[in-house]
Parts: sequence; C-alpha cells; structure tokens
Amino acid sequence: MTEALYRLVYYSRNLIPGGPADIAAEIESILQSARRNNAPLDVTGALLFNSGVFAQVLEGPRQNLERIFERIQLDRRHADAHVLAFEETPERRFPSWSMAYVGRSVEERNLFSRIGDATGFEAKRLEGERVLEILSSIAVEEEALSA
Repeated sequence: MTEALYRLVYYSRNLIPGGPADIAAEIESILQSARRNNAPLDVTGALLFNSGVFAQVLEGPRQNLERIFERIQLDRRHADAHVLAFEETPERRFPSWSMAYVGRSVEERNLFSRIGDATGFEAKRLEGERVLEILSSIAVEEEALSA
C-alpha cells in the first residue's frame, strides 16, 4: 500500500540578519540543505522569498512534512510560522523539484510583490491556494526553460 501524499503550505517572517548579500547567502544555504535533505524523504516543493516573508509548499509523506515543519519552526531564520494549508492531495505539483526557488529574478520578485499588493503584505492574509498556484506556475515555467 502506498503512503498517502500530503501538501503543506505555510508562511513565516524572515529573521535573517544583515544586508542583501548576507540574506542571499542564507537563502542559498537553506536551498542547498532542502535539496540535499528532501529527496531522501520523498519531499518536493518550492520556496518563495522576499526580504520580509518566506512562503513555502512542501509535498510528501505526512510524517516527513511534520518533521520538516518542526525544524522550520525552530529555525532562527524564521518567526511566526503559520500553516495556510495542510491536507492530503492526489498528486504533486512539484514532482521534479526537491526545492524550487522563487525570488531570484526581477519577474519573480514582481510576481511576489503582487501578492504583497493583494494582501497589503499582511502575511496573515496570504492564502494557501494562491501561494500554491503562483509557485506551481513559476516552477512549470522554470522546468520548461531548463528542458
């Protein structure tokens, strides 16, 4: 019997200290760690970041997602982690990504700023489905570009 697949969508406030170079280095560290650790746990997903907020989608076995989210909540770089959605799902939206990343390009930052405009950058007003749709569409575009 195959283990059920779950999707977790959350946001948290950025506590990474320093300037843009320090923050970029920490984000790269987060991505490297996620890519190294997620694949063996059968976890895929995508991270959205701007200077103030992380938003992330994780997909995989429930127990592994819970374990990862516990680590995120204890991570000194995150504050006020809030779950937007945590539910069983029939399929992955990020099957090819141990951790896709949105936030490097100007277009991606502009897309994220639209979320800010829609929510007044009140992280509590972010919606799990909206975050999932944005990350999914960007990951599909990135995958097509790298093919």
